[in-house]
Amino acid sequence: MLYYLFKYLDKQFDFIGAGVFQYISFRAGMAALVSLLIAMIFGGKLIKVLQSRQVGESIRDLGLTGQMEKKGTPTMGGLIILLAILLPTLLFARLDNVYVILMIITTIWLGSIGFLDDYIKVFRKNKEGLAGKFKVIGQIGIGLIVGVVLFFNDDVVVRQYITDTGMSAVDASARYKDVRQMITTIPFARNNELDYYQLFSFASPVFGSYARFLYIPLVIVIITAVSNGANITDGIDGLAAGTSAIIGVTLAVFAWVSGNSFFADYLDIMFLPNSGELVIFCTAFVGACVGFLWYNSYPAQVFMGDTGSLSIGGIIAVLALILRKELLIPILCGIFLVENLSVMLQVSYFKYTKKKYGEGRRIFKMSPLHHHYQKLGYHEAKIVARFWIVGIMLALLTLVTLKLR
Repeated sequence: MLYYLFKYLDKQFDFIGAGVFQYISFRAGMAALVSLLIAMIFGGKLIKVLQSRQVGESIRDLGLTGQMEKKGTPTMGGLIILLAILLPTLLFARLDNVYVILMIITTIWLGSIGFLDDYIKVFRKNKEGLAGKFKVIGQIGIGLIVGVVLFFNDDVVVRQYITDTGMSAVDASARYKDVRQMITTIPFARNNELDYYQLFSFASPVFGSYARFLYIPLVIVIITAVSNGANITDGIDGLAAGTSAIIGVTLAVFAWVSGNSFFADYLDIMFLPNSGELVIFCTAFVGACVGFLWYNSYPAQVFMGDTGSLSIGGIIAVLALILRKELLIPILCGIFLVENLSVMLQVSYFKYTKKKYGEGRRIFKMSPLHHHYQKLGYHEAKIVARFWIVGIMLALLTLVTLKLR
């Protein structure tokens, strides 16, 4: 909203300083700052409200050190994250941008599903929360919306420059065509663009004819997997929020270079017109996660609950899809992936050994993986710090794919 206000002031009255709002870098920095302030100021007030209403976490005794001390800690703190993302985005981003609109819808949609789950757990005293099938239906719903928009919307394009030999894309900026193609990035490959049409056609000519009906289910699977991964990772103080902030910074870099013709040409990556506005959303997202850590770091004063974890996972997935970096998710979101796999392996192996030997056996002392390390005697804060370090290493590896092919 402020973008349009200051654009008008600059045009009509030559208002001093109004022109700075035209720069994505300035608006991104302001979004991060405002997001931090909202999370820190609003967070303290919300915690007091939640405490007064006795909106506390019910803890199931798993025999973990310090676990029962957390009983009664306010949950539904994801509301802090949602507000700290949405308000700066509405203030500083261009609201006519299809990608920004899609991210706002994703945030509200998945935040609402998570809020409903937390509400049922806390106020209806139902520990199971929202039935799993309804969560899946909600995730499928947002997946359909995202998939349809990315496939059919005329503003979702890749710009291809028509250049002469030896002429850069920037020099030939007047000669280009915007195409709607289902292209994504293959990490560490020289020819690093993959056309889903060609992939599906290679598998079967029939699949190529129905590429749109295969792409949309793929989008649904990615959103569901990443949002559930974030949800599982949110098991100890500060882990999910800190890991998500690291991922958010990485996605902000990708949005910056993918939405800038100069950097896209220099790095030889896809130029995605209008995707630069996502930098503002990404910095608001990072600010929200870091601001939330003010209260969520060990010992936590508030938990994000499903209100926060489902939404941040979905946000990361949709950002990666928009920026054509979904094949980098296993690296970038490696923490989420490992946490998810630890649960799947534990459950599968337990069922297999119970059927074969009559007694279930375990790979880990407990899953998800962070609980395994707690069982080994590591302090919660040390586990989180080391997971963050691994997350930073994975983020750097992901950024390296811009040049390492």
